Amino acid sequence: MVSPEAMLAFALVSIPLILLPGPSVLFVIGRALSLGRIGALLSVVGNALGSLVAGLAVAFGVGVVVQQSVVLFTVLKVAGGLYIIYLGVQAVRHRNPVADADARRIVVHSKLRLLREGFVVGVTNPKTIVFLIAVLPQFVDHGAGGVPTQMASLAAVFIAVAVVLDTGWALAAGAARDWFARSPQRLSRLGATGGVLMVGIGAATLFVGNGKD
Repeated sequence: MVSPEAMLAFALVSIPLILLPGPSVLFVIGRALSLGRIGALLSVVGNALGSLVAGLAVAFGVGVVVQQSVVLFTVLKVAGGLYIIYLGVQAVRHRNPVADADARRIVVHSKLRLLREGFVVGVTNPKTIVFLIAVLPQFVDHGAGGVPTQMASLAAVFIAVAVVLDTGWALAAGAARDWFARSPQRLSRLGATGGVLMVGIGAATLFVGNGKD
């Protein structure tokens, strides 16, 4: 078991990294600007689930293999970056407001899709994977045994902190979008801005290193 002191220390170390705008944070902001609070919050949940899978993979050794293999890391990085670019392009294409009835129908049928899209971004986020691989072992008590379980517990702490902070970003950006929604033209431009932001995030993700540079 990881001691409460170690968990607290790890949580404090995680906060600056999570607050620093990266693929997940900027993705959530982009979704809030394009889709509003509900879309952003669903993206936060999906992203957290994807990050959980990535965290468990790191804890049980798969992440180490990815870190040591330039090819695997590059494939993961490119897949995640291109997917975010795709979502950004879609946001720009569908930036114009729709009728209320159509909007309700889209929301009902797209919740699972929003979760799935957030999941893909979370599970392919190289920033999260590199951080967990580099930092988790430093907070593990090897003498206590159960190292994979300890690392999984720490990864869960990281994700919990990320959910809280990302939710704050989603609500703040969603509130700004609601203010802009008073004008359909401004809302359309804002949705396009969110899409362009996501395209930029995806492009930047393609240049993330694997810690060997």
